[in-house]
Amino acid sequence: MRITPLGLLVFLCLAASPARADLHITSDHGGYVEEYKAKYARIRDHHERVIIDGVCNSACTLVFGIVPMNKICVTPRASLGFHEAYYDKAFTFGIKVTSTEGTSELMSYYPDTVKDWIRRNGGLTTEMKKIKNGVELWKIVDPCPEEW
Repeated sequence: MRITPLGLLVFLCLAASPARADLHITSDHGGYVEEYKAKYARIRDHHERVIIDGVCNSACTLVFGIVPMNKICVTPRASLGFHEAYYDKAFTFGIKVTSTEGTSELMSYYPDTVKDWIRRNGGLTTEMKKIKNGVELWKIVDPCPEEW
């Protein structure tokens, strides 16, 4: 097999360009806000795409305030869940204690479309408020084109 200069150039360009990987969210029930902020900042900085293909609850929803909306899409299986922030139960003797400051911080990250949905649905509370796939969700984020 003979390698031509053009073939070598194409190979070098492909080898030198960064690999792009999509984040597929299929079952994410949330966790520590700081961890999600760091994870989504890396995704944003690497210009990666996020595909929500199942449950994205709690801190997972910070994706909407950190990754550009044109890099996020949802499949027909997507659902989002929002609630008030609460302190780590390890520090509150296992009792769920809501955090006004944490809840304000969450809201500060969300784009207006998410904030509007939350307000129309009674604001953040201790109970999980869910958006299942459909028109309500598509007002916030676009469906993934390859799914249709």
